[in-house]
Amino acid sequence: MSTAAVLRLQIERSLADRFPAALSPAPKTIREVAATGIRAVDELLVGGLPVGAISELTGPESSGRTSLALAFVASRIAEGRVCAWVDGNDCFDPESAAANGVCLSQLLWVRCRNVEAKPKQREQRWARLDQALRATDLLLQAGGFAAIVLDLGATAPEHGNRIPAATWFRFRQAADRARGSLVVLGRAAYAQSSAAVALECSGRQARSAGGTVLSGLEYEVTRRRERFSSLPQGMRMPESPTTGLSRWGGKPPVSTWTALPAWEAVRRA
Repeated sequence: MSTAAVLRLQIERSLADRFPAALSPAPKTIREVAATGIRAVDELLVGGLPVGAISELTGPESSGRTSLALAFVASRIAEGRVCAWVDGNDCFDPESAAANGVCLSQLLWVRCRNVEAKPKQREQRWARLDQALRATDLLLQAGGFAAIVLDLGATAPEHGNRIPAATWFRFRQAADRARGSLVVLGRAAYAQSSAAVALECSGRQARSAGGTVLSGLEYEVTRRRERFSSLPQGMRMPESPTTGLSRWGGKPPVSTWTALPAWEAVRRA
């Protein structure tokens, strides 16, 4: 055994009572997950979005990020739980949410709006963002919500990127204590290393039922980050059916799913 290895072993033994395996890398944590309600996405994440952690859904407008978040909230509410939607730019549509299976009586909708009389446009944006962050903080500290969606989809990336890293770290700690899922919607990834899972959403194509009749919208989801594993130790990650590569290595894993157009979902509801 080398001198460095002997020294390391001695240090670990001396610190064993206070800091077990002080110099050993921590194993990948097995995290509880909750299904999103979309089979293709759940297979991509091997179960669903993590519980007690931050998940980021990024992408431009009409990329499917809001539809995915609504499906997740509907899935959690269907289990008899209560969820919250922090609407950072007052863009939430209750009618579309209900058409996507969300029981509105079990959803707390926090609307962030301007209360002053015609403030400057720049001040309006910061006022709404500040309201959204404060509301999210209060909800996480209060606990009791299975899922909290922080919708910053209409927030400019230059504003979202200025949210302090300490804020996301505090949100991560609060979500872990409350055992709730914080889902952040945005054009870019704002939580960065504080997020356990980051999914990049994009629109692919519109499906037609014949002629000019639109039957569905196809979306693509790419997993960019996954801090925790939802598999038991010793079990290998399955290979992607499309690439044959392990989902932990090679190119980022991608999955596709199809959603009904908003007007069709409302009609069927």
